[in-house]
Amino acid sequence: MYQNKITLTPQDILEKEFKIDTRGYRLKEVDQFLDIVISDYQQFINLLKENDKEKEELLEEIMNLKQENRNLKMSIEIAKSGDPKEVTNIDIMKRLSQLEKIVYGKDDEDNKE
Repeated sequence: MYQNKITLTPQDILEKEFKIDTRGYRLKEVDQFLDIVISDYQQFINLLKENDKEKEELLEEIMNLKQENRNLKMSIEIAKSGDPKEVTNIDIMKRLSQLEKIVYGKDDEDNKE
């Protein structure tokens, strides 16, 4: 992921040892500060991983939406260029619905008599 761009890992920071001079820093303060740096560094890495995962999900969603958009545009073009006298599925469903009303309507009238 970011191995080529990030030089240090939290483990590198944890294991870093400094040479001690007579006028050196207090080891306890350096360790406490490095602990904070390690924690922040780990949070940084976790955020990058989360962002990468979210980016992949969004890219997948974009691809799906683009495909859906293409399909809809094709459907519109087909509908525009189609023969107005051509029978569509909607026409068939309307006719079937009307026939069902007629058939069931007659059955209801027959059962009442």
